Amino acid sequence: MSVEERAGKPAYARFTRRVQAVYVDVVVLLLIATGALIIAVAFGSDHVGRVLGFAVAITWALYEPLLVSLTGSTLGHRYCNMRVVDDRHGGNVSLPKAFARVVLKSFLGWYSFILMTTTSRHQALHDLLTKSTVQIRNQATAKPHHFAYAREPLPAGGPSRIRRVLVALVYIVVCLFVLGAIYFALVEFGLVSRRCIDHNDCSAAERWTDIILTLTWLAISAWLLGSGWRGKLWGARANQSSSPGQA
Repeated sequence: MSVEERAGKPAYARFTRRVQAVYVDVVVLLLIATGALIIAVAFGSDHVGRVLGFAVAITWALYEPLLVSLTGSTLGHRYCNMRVVDDRHGGNVSLPKAFARVVLKSFLGWYSFILMTTTSRHQALHDLLTKSTVQIRNQATAKPHHFAYAREPLPAGGPSRIRRVLVALVYIVVCLFVLGAIYFALVEFGLVSRRCIDHNDCSAAERWTDIILTLTWLAISAWLLGSGWRGKLWGARANQSSSPGQA
């Protein structure tokens, strides 16, 4: 597809690109907090420390809503060549909607992004609830793995939505049992202690094991849910011969 063709078609940021933007924003906010802490220590005044602490808290609260509503992007979004777009008019979202996005994203956490595997425009749950999308700002400078175009609908006559979701849930439950079996095997081999399971008194290695298994299950579940919704799982396959291609 040529640059001209790409420029006229909305390109939606992929999950990995959005995660990169989140990390950039976290670094920016941590730098602000660190700078305030250094100044407070240099002054050695409780009053200055309280004022700076309040200023940092306000900055953290207003950082994303203000930048997104005024410019369409946080510094992380801008660095990753993305902007938040209001579905109603294609411009920046309003300040109340920007606040709502932040609150929903903070409350739902990473679970909000699981829905990106099923939505046609790669929207997370907080995007759907606020009727917004995250798009590539300049497609001419974006790499193909940074974005995807809207997914085409499944051809008529394929498996119903309920069947696709139920089949995906069966796969997810099976995956949960498999990872559970792996976890209990680690217990049997002494790699995870009973103390950790019974009293939540875990070593750093045991906590990392739990985190890795949890993230693995979430990642596989998200992939299974998306694949099931798009009719790519055995038991609820769409007609592959007539299924339109996906960008």
